Amino acid sequence: MKISIIVPAYNEEEAISFGLEKFVSLGYHKKYELIYVNDGSTDKTEEIIRTYPVKIFNHHVNKGYGAALKTGIRKATGDKIIILDSDGQHNPEYIEQIVELLNEYDMVIGERNKESFQVKRRQAGKNLIRRVGEFLVEQKLPDYNSGFRGFDKELMREMLHLMPNGFSMSTTSTLAFLKEGYTIGTFPIQVEERIGRKSNVRMVKDGSKTMLLLLRIIMLFNPLKIFFPLSLIIGFVGFVWGVVGFFISSRLPNSAIIILSFGIIMFFIGLLADQVAMLNRIKR
Repeated sequence: MKISIIVPAYNEEEAISFGLEKFVSLGYHKKYELIYVNDGSTDKTEEIIRTYPVKIFNHHVNKGYGAALKTGIRKATGDKIIILDSDGQHNPEYIEQIVELLNEYDMVIGERNKESFQVKRRQAGKNLIRRVGEFLVEQKLPDYNSGFRGFDKELMREMLHLMPNGFSMSTTSTLAFLKEGYTIGTFPIQVEERIGRKSNVRMVKDGSKTMLLLLRIIMLFNPLKIFFPLSLIIGFVGFVWGVVGFFISSRLPNSAIIILSFGIIMFFIGLLADQVAMLNRIKR
């Protein structure tokens, strides 16, 4: 089993050496295929990477976290792929545990323990996404957006057309593997505070992205789960309003007929959306 390790990097000149030094000291550059994807960095990130015995692929412009991972996955020659961040939060020493678990699971996720560093202002958005995700896949989610994970390359390549180019690729890939019935294993890791610059994630800017991500997840994985209950609620409101109107004025109110019609339309839109989502998830 050949292993490829992919590390996306964007303007990480202060942190990039941490992982590279660890890889070399552990001898991973001889044992595994090490791939760094420089996602349009404007600092010395590329120069630093080139001083180490690893493969490097460049984006001429910043395309996003997910796009960098896609490039690495397409270029990788390994049967299994491990990804981790380049900002010093993830310790490469955990890689051996992932490699061992990949013999048993299709995807392995490093679950952050209670001592791990996390930005508190992001917790509300993460909890909301988790609740929606668990509702859609009807099971408890592991650490769905952990950036330290491993997976089978061919299974992921079949789903690359579903994956976004932005920061939400970890979330989408977790839900996709669960929805397709693949096995996911977890093990505890401790994540440290990032080295150097602050995170690119911003409350206002990425809060709106989080809401769009929720809508995208719903429409991609189980739209009928939302549309069907909504159509029932609207239909019930229309029916009750119609009964009340009939007893008051001995006729069905026009507004009740409109509400009932809207509920029926909502149901059929849900059926159509479910079929489109199913077609989108067809393996390529």
